[in-house]
Amino acid sequence: MNRFATGCADSAVMFRRALRRSLRGRDTLLVSALLPLLLMLLFVYVFGGAIGVGMPYLDYVLPGVILLCTGFGASITATGVATDMTSAAVDRFRTLPIHRQALLAGHALEGVVRNLGVVALVFLVAAALGFRTTAGPSGLLTAAVVVLLLVVAVTWIAVALGLLARTPEAAGGFTYAVMFVPYVSSAFVRTESMPPWLRGFADHQPATPVLAAVRGALTGTGGAVLPAVLWCAGLAAVGYVAAAALFARNSAH
Repeated sequence: MNRFATGCADSAVMFRRALRRSLRGRDTLLVSALLPLLLMLLFVYVFGGAIGVGMPYLDYVLPGVILLCTGFGASITATGVATDMTSAAVDRFRTLPIHRQALLAGHALEGVVRNLGVVALVFLVAAALGFRTTAGPSGLLTAAVVVLLLVVAVTWIAVALGLLARTPEAAGGFTYAVMFVPYVSSAFVRTESMPPWLRGFADHQPATPVLAAVRGALTGTGGAVLPAVLWCAGLAAVGYVAAAALFARNSAH
């Protein structure tokens, strides 16, 4: 068996291990799925009537809720990575003939699968609340690709944060701190309503172009997709490189 096939097989084993651990933590899993749904209900039925965005507020806020649920899921990934790195698990894996990056790949793959499952749940609830997309097949495919790239990028950032943290609690704190970024974007209000000094940041941070691409694809209003793809690809690359470097440094200790 060649090196690539061995790495894939080892990563699959680590993926199953991470998935089983997530399923055992039912309380955390439930909160990460329910909290974005509760926030969607809050914004739509409590704040939505007072916020003018030029379209049904549910249609506008749905991409923001997807971004939030990805962030909540990332905290589980970061905590899981930090737990492994601060326990004897890594020492045991070092004694086994497994691919060096299999542990990180397993955590990342489990995080992507879990987050995509929660995103699908969000779409189902949004449809029950009245969301109807006007996008054709190409629009739906565009939205799906951007969401997938977003989930991959956020997951690798979470893996890197989990390796950076000294404790699992700190890893969760890091990801929750990062989750404040979507609030200063076009996730819940148009950036035109913000003060000029804040709007400059909101318009040029990663969340806003990603949200615009998903929102435009789902509502058929169009939107620049390339900036969203570039941001996601860049963040995923940064997260992966940082995770690999931090894992190598930690393994050397």
